[in-house]
Amino acid sequence: MGMTLAQKILKAHLVCGNMIAGEEIGIKIDQTLTQDATGTMAYLEFEAMGVPRVKTEKSVAYIDHNTLQSGFENADDHRFIGSVCKKHGIYFSRPGNGICHQVHLERFGVPGKTLIGSDSHTPTGGGIGMIAIGAGGMDVAVAMGGGTYYITYPKIVKVELTGSLNPWVAAKDVILEVLRRLSVKGGVGKIIEYCGEGVKTLSVPERATITNMGAELGATTSIFPSDEVTRQFLKAQCREEDYTPLEADSDAVYDEVVEINLSELAPLAACPHSPDNIKSIKELEGMKIDQVCIGSCTNSSLLDMLKVAYILKGKTVHPDVSLSIAPGSKQVLNMLAADGALSDMIDAGARILESACGPCIGMGQSPNSGGISLRTFNRNFEGRSGTKDGQIYLVSPEVAAASALAGVMTDPRSLGEMPDFELPEVFTINDNMVVPPVAAEDMDSVEVLRGPNIKPFPVSEAMADEIDAKCSLKVGDNITTDHIMPAGAKILPLRSNIPKISEYCFAVCDEKFHDRALELGKSIIVGGSNYGQGSSREHAALAPLYLGVKAVIVKSFARIHMANLINAGILPLTFVNEADYDKIDQMDEFKITNLKDAVANKDELTVTDVTKGFDFKVKLDYSKRQRDMLIAGGLLNYTKENA
Repeated sequence: MGMTLAQKILKAHLVCGNMIAGEEIGIKIDQTLTQDATGTMAYLEFEAMGVPRVKTEKSVAYIDHNTLQSGFENADDHRFIGSVCKKHGIYFSRPGNGICHQVHLERFGVPGKTLIGSDSHTPTGGGIGMIAIGAGGMDVAVAMGGGTYYITYPKIVKVELTGSLNPWVAAKDVILEVLRRLSVKGGVGKIIEYCGEGVKTLSVPERATITNMGAELGATTSIFPSDEVTRQFLKAQCREEDYTPLEADSDAVYDEVVEINLSELAPLAACPHSPDNIKSIKELEGMKIDQVCIGSCTNSSLLDMLKVAYILKGKTVHPDVSLSIAPGSKQVLNMLAADGALSDMIDAGARILESACGPCIGMGQSPNSGGISLRTFNRNFEGRSGTKDGQIYLVSPEVAAASALAGVMTDPRSLGEMPDFELPEVFTINDNMVVPPVAAEDMDSVEVLRGPNIKPFPVSEAMADEIDAKCSLKVGDNITTDHIMPAGAKILPLRSNIPKISEYCFAVCDEKFHDRALELGKSIIVGGSNYGQGSSREHAALAPLYLGVKAVIVKSFARIHMANLINAGILPLTFVNEADYDKIDQMDEFKITNLKDAVANKDELTVTDVTKGFDFKVKLDYSKRQRDMLIAGGLLNYTKENA
């Protein structure tokens, strides 16, 4: 029996465990990336491990999230990260060089390699045939130190692509169609592997758009084969030596198969407030809009930008619409400028933003009250834009540009004949915004620079044998990391100060949570299904840890957040009987006894609701390693104990 592409790469990097779905495996990590919203904490954790130099083939720190320097906090964090990188062997991508996933795809990604990044959209690297996985900062820190990265061995889902995209139908429409079919929970515990003749018709930037939003499926990662299209892309980036042909065996067996005929797709939109709330543009056509934002790690490639410039050329943005465009990297911005396409955008009335994440994480460009904003981004969670009642629709760059001109939601197929958009044979190569580390022999001469906002991360204590605590918060289904720990220009600069950022923990759900949790001293959170979907920001675990949260009891967890809770030493528990969720009220008192023995040896645990006078069962769905981590009080304690 043959192997899938994902299986081949995982097998080549397997350190321990069996490749059986549902079992834990450990894999060797070749590359890591961080971004500045998560990087400061990751590097504080790396320092705490006491490893002098990174042991990966390539580790890169990107400054792309918090580039707005309205106070000292962001600038101090950037300086800290830059000095840590110089000292410990990490490449430093300076502010303005671009969005981590776009730049890594252009300049560093290698087919067949493994990559983990402290950003949930790291699977973008699957567009060139990498196993690229989003992870918490502590997992990245451990990998930089040469440690093994652990995942639950996933099921492999084959998405068989046939046909080719019709004019003005985009890669964004492909992944929106996958989300329509599978939902935001449909990829949990799975790798999405794209195969079929239709793959050959998609460029690397188009493939990367699709793998990028695999994060919205909850998938471990997504991957395309490395083929002639990949070779041409790497050759154009002057990196042909990094090319390796990779594909699944013809007789590979998959756990699931999804068939999509590219020729049958039409332009789509994800409607508020979930990436899987899909409607066709035809259904929405004519809806008045207020704002259009083009960019993000999903759709900011040169190919995307050339299409947008073509649509805007010689025209004017509708007077009732604000249009902003953020090219994904310095390379893209340079080439747009040289081509004249940048001038076409500016002439049309577009506002050109820095090559950074920007509006995607609520860092500027918030829409007006109740405003309808079309965005080429990957998430439209409620309030993520910075406007609580903003109505965010996720669309392709083609839909976004056409709609910006018309002032209403517009099907780009009305634009007439579409020209052939081709990538250049050679990209403009200038890596002068990537700072290499000093040589190992010079590292002791480098001073790590710390600002007053940089505080030590909270360290969990070893597990107690008993928990007696109240339910400080009860929430529903699909609680995102933006609900738990909001992003945005006001909050993200506090990312290196857990005590301060914790003031905003769960503020979207309950503004009184912070004060209530502190007053209680220790508490338990109760939630519904798919708890913790979204970002890999470990602040969504560290802030609750600081506020005394000892356990989270839910119907089901999103993968990365559950791992981050374990890393922090917070007990993630799932209901055996989901109906027990309905019996619980906020401020109920819980009691758990004989905890250490249960975590060490058992698959279930009894929780007593003292207030209501009933017991309910919860699952302890952990590997042996995770059990040991929880008893130790988290990954950092565990790593030190086993050093």
